[in-house]
Amino acid sequence: MSTQTVKPTYVIGHKNPDTDSISAAIAYTYLKQKKEPEEIFIAARCGNISSETQYVLDRFGIKPPRFIGDVRTQVRDMEMRHLNGVPEGMSLKDAWEIMKEHKVVTLCITEGKRLSALITTGDIMESYMGSYEANTLSDAKTSYINIVATLDGVMLVGELGDMQTQGKVLIAAGTPDAMEEQIAPHDVVILGNRYESQLCAIEMEADCIIVCAGAKVTESIKKLAAEKGCKVIVTPHDTFTVARLIYQSIPIRYFMRTKDLQTFKADDYIEDVLPIMASTRHRYFPVVDSAGNYKGMVSRRNFLGASRKKVILVDHNEKSQAVNGIETADLLEIIDHHRLGTVTTSKPVFFRNQPVGCTCTIIYQMFMDEGIDIPKDIAGLMLSAIISDTLLYRSPTCTNVDKIAGENLARIAGVDAEELAKAMFQAGSYLGNKTAGEILHQDFKRFTAGKHTIAVGQISTMDANEIETIKEKVQPEMDKIREQDDVDLLFFMITNILKESSEVLFSGNGAEVILETGFNVTSKDHKSVYLPGVVSRKKQMVPLITETMR
Repeated sequence: MSTQTVKPTYVIGHKNPDTDSISAAIAYTYLKQKKEPEEIFIAARCGNISSETQYVLDRFGIKPPRFIGDVRTQVRDMEMRHLNGVPEGMSLKDAWEIMKEHKVVTLCITEGKRLSALITTGDIMESYMGSYEANTLSDAKTSYINIVATLDGVMLVGELGDMQTQGKVLIAAGTPDAMEEQIAPHDVVILGNRYESQLCAIEMEADCIIVCAGAKVTESIKKLAAEKGCKVIVTPHDTFTVARLIYQSIPIRYFMRTKDLQTFKADDYIEDVLPIMASTRHRYFPVVDSAGNYKGMVSRRNFLGASRKKVILVDHNEKSQAVNGIETADLLEIIDHHRLGTVTTSKPVFFRNQPVGCTCTIIYQMFMDEGIDIPKDIAGLMLSAIISDTLLYRSPTCTNVDKIAGENLARIAGVDAEELAKAMFQAGSYLGNKTAGEILHQDFKRFTAGKHTIAVGQISTMDANEIETIKEKVQPEMDKIREQDDVDLLFFMITNILKESSEVLFSGNGAEVILETGFNVTSKDHKSVYLPGVVSRKKQMVPLITETMR
């Protein structure tokens, strides 16, 4: 039957997530779960994890958040009918009873866990309305288990596990002489309590005699039947009723449909499924997983009541940075420290936005407000986010609130912030076999300014020698990356944390003029500018670029 389950709420950061985005998702998920234990919260991400963030996760022994690339409503978000699959050998009668009991018009036939066929009430009704041939029972290879159960009977002689594979079904209504002309070997004979008729059917090598109206069968008949290999079934029903019921013992495999089955996968998006559903007359549709295993059924009515995915955004509030499908999700909260962006909601949401250097600083305050202790590993993760976003308290975005939060988190985590920062930034700036695109996109955000789309990537290092290495690898690919990302202007900040400066590579019509005008500097090679004192993308780069363009 259908079941109501608690739908999870996904706590998710922005695309191309940085350490704050990942850490905030994990930390806020922990906080929400502590506050609302009856609900389910899942930390998620919608992009690849950077080298810096992976180092932090490994260091504090925390698993990465679940990857979710799209939060559009899926079939799995619907109320599903969890009705077990049935075997193909089930009788028509039993299948009909299940359909009546559960008020469904479709049964899914499974082999093991895999969906193999379907049968509907229409298929069964069509079988009832059709005229059966006398040998249909044997053509369908009907089991005696089905026959006995359908007739509410008892087998006195023979093996229940056998099947009827030859012969026809007939009613012995005439004299023994007349019966001899009608009965052939392997037939199933329906008869009454007349000893002569029973004896005649057995001697004519019938496979089974069905004795109606609960009549007693003599020991001599049972003995002869056993010797001749003839089964004997006794049923309480009269001859007419048995003749009507016996065809309901036919296995459903004889009428089931195995070709062109319309199924949906649990991961299918509803917007892709609705046109298919509208073009067919079926009311119920099987749902399978990626391996073809049967999971349940959904109906047209279930689609109308499909619940949207519940989402909490952290470390961003711009649609261009949000997970795909955010416009179709049920957005519950936003926790952020950036400028107000373009995410819109259909109803009021909890929105906490503060001018601090890091989202995890806000979440630290929320832990304090709720009086909830921060575990050592979560504290280390949150500290790493603050270090990353404030460049170890050197960024102009850093506030005294960030410093206090960082110091307290360092004490809880039992780590030295300076040592952690060096290890983090070294891991983040390590190039290895990374392509220019991978380096630029590991901390990458899109913005809009009027009709223009702007993208700014950033990498931080405490090693001055790495700056030239990064520049040499990324600079020749800037134009290509800008075209692939379909942005008008592309900037890439290579930030020297110790010198508190950035080398900025650029691409796009007008990018050089914007930097030279906005920062009052001159480009030496028409490919990059040196910006002393500029380390913050959020507070220095993006506001000045957008203001200069305006």
